[in-house]
Amino acid sequence: MQDLKRVKPTKLLWVDLEMTGLEPTKDVILEVAAEVTDFTFKTLASYEGRVRHKREVVLDRMQKNNFWKEFPDNRDEFLHKLEHGKSLHEVEKELIALVEAEFGREPAVLAGNSIHNDRNFIKHWWPALDLRLHYRMLDVSSFKVLMQGKYGNEFEKKDVHRAFDDIQASIAELQFYLEYLSKK
Repeated sequence: MQDLKRVKPTKLLWVDLEMTGLEPTKDVILEVAAEVTDFTFKTLASYEGRVRHKREVVLDRMQKNNFWKEFPDNRDEFLHKLEHGKSLHEVEKELIALVEAEFGREPAVLAGNSIHNDRNFIKHWWPALDLRLHYRMLDVSSFKVLMQGKYGNEFEKKDVHRAFDDIQASIAELQFYLEYLSKK
């Protein structure tokens, strides 16, 4: 058994999930993007997937969530793509294959914005994937709190709410903060 406190991470597993809401026991995962980077934020591998759901299930959950009322005009196109997605189990298997290929025996450290919520969904919906993850996470929103509160510095980010675009924005945001701190 590895002593996880002593494992020095060599890569990050950036993950962003789009869900029907924020409650793992009531809401479902719609879309996932994952990007493996080193600590210079060079992309080593990536994955995108959509989870197949019946349109009625997704619409029912969307109607109960204010975020989806403001979703861009292409909502019907997005829902159509979900109908042709993969099963929840199939997406989990593909994500595990990515983690195994890129991290080997090293537990993958999740990274992203408010990544704890994505982790809650992973624990609930993809428990086999959760077992491949380190208990530590790199949450960009922690940097956001520090930078806003201590330095009054904010990163301007577009609200795209598409998994892959959100990962790119999270990486750019962390780079922005690290660059600022390197000059202090």
